[in-house]
Formats: sequence, C-alpha cells, structure tokens
Amino acid sequence: MDKTLSRDGTSIAYRRRGDGPPVILVGGALSTAADEAPLAALLAPRFTVVTYDRRGRGTSGDGGPYTLRREIEDLASVAAAAGERVSLFGMLSGGALALEAAAEGLPVDLLAVYEPPYTPGAAGLLYKSRCTALLHRLLASGDRGGAVELYLTRTGVADETIARMRRAPLWAGLEAVAHTLAYDDALLGDGSVPAARFASVTARTLVATGGFSTASARETALALAAALPRARHRTLTGQTRDLAPQAIAPVLAEFFARSSFLRTAA
Repeated sequence: MDKTLSRDGTSIAYRRRGDGPPVILVGGALSTAADEAPLAALLAPRFTVVTYDRRGRGTSGDGGPYTLRREIEDLASVAAAAGERVSLFGMLSGGALALEAAAEGLPVDLLAVYEPPYTPGAAGLLYKSRCTALLHRLLASGDRGGAVELYLTRTGVADETIARMRRAPLWAGLEAVAHTLAYDDALLGDGSVPAARFASVTARTLVATGGFSTASARETALALAAALPRARHRTLTGQTRDLAPQAIAPVLAEFFARSSFLRTAA
C-alpha cells in the first residue's frame, strides 16, 4: 500500500486500483482497506478506485487524540493523492464521515452513502447516549471483546452469530481495531441527523438502504435525503445492513459514471 501524510503528520495507507474517474471507498466501523477490496475489484474496470485504512486501523497511524476534524483531514489527504476531484462511497459510519467531509468543503463530484447509522427520535438518542457511555467503560477497562460485542449487538447481529464469531479467527482482527469504535461513535455526535450542517453539501448524493433493513435505517435514510439539497433515496431489493458488493457495484457504477460527464462538460 502507498502512504500519504495527514495534516497532523499521521501516516494514512491507501491502495489504488483500475483506471478512470477517481472513486474513494470509505469503510465503516471495524473495517480496513482489505474489507473494501471485493467492491473495489468490481468497480476497477471503470474507475480508479482508492481504498484506505482509516486512522488507527490496518497499516495507518493513529496520532491522538481523536477528533472528527482529523478524520476529515485524513480523507482529504487521500483525495489529494488521487490527483483530482473525487467521488465518494461511504458504508455505514463511513457514510457519515463522507458526508461530514463534503459539508466541510472537500471537493466531491458525486457522493453515495449506505445506511449511515444515525439514530433519530428521542428513543434513538437516548439509546445512543447509553451505548456511548457503555462503550467508553468497556474500552477503558481493556475489554476489547466486550466493545466489539456491544457494536455487533447494537447493529442487529444475533447473539448466536456473535458467539460463533468469537470462536472464529476473524475475532482477533476485530478486537485489534476495537479502540476505533470510539472514533466512529464520536463522529456520529449525539446520534441525530445533522440536517442543518448537511444542507451545505452541494454534491449530487445517493442515499441507499436495503430492502430487508430495519425501519429505523429507512427512516434515517429518508431524513438524510430530505436534508441534502441534491439527494435521492434508493432501496436495494433483498439487501440488509450486511451489503453484498455484487448488489451495490452496478448501482455505484451507473451513478458514478456521471462524473465522467461532469468533467467533460467542465
């Protein structure tokens, strides 16, 4: 992987595939660039696809203390390494980061997000607050496994599935990046959709949800689409929070193909 330096000097690792208009994939909680590789491979025939290890994950550095501003600067450094204006696809909390970066003025041609995990409504905000407090207690006590389990439970993973995951080799990798759950929790703020801030996003935006996802995920997506000036919502039939690369790749390819038109028109 190549490396770029963020504004605070933290090294951020990224990988480039394919040829064409640049698209950056922004992973969600517990993910690394390796997790984005299957989707990147599907998009690479038409785009220059950039995947990267977010701060504190994989082979990227982790200069502290964490702030959302630093994560936005990390993404800006990766975008600069791509050499021109970019399009973004953010998965789950990576979608929230992509939206925040666009709101802060990162030059973005097109923006697509899948189920940013905001928790609208009074009950959702209370639940987010309680999860935040418990997450910090678990991490402060060194219980990385407990922090991962909290995240998985919160995102709807069944108890029996978590039990199987704990016995699988992948669990060690999840625990290795468990400290970054606090980063994703922080970038979501109090859990509400920051509609006023996102009103400044000028990029055309696709907000997607799965047809089998929760009612809360759909409610959040519709609230986001309403808050963003140039957004539309799309439901992906048969998909859940665990999105299949083969399902989203053709949707993104069609959407991001417009970036070629934008450059030609300019």
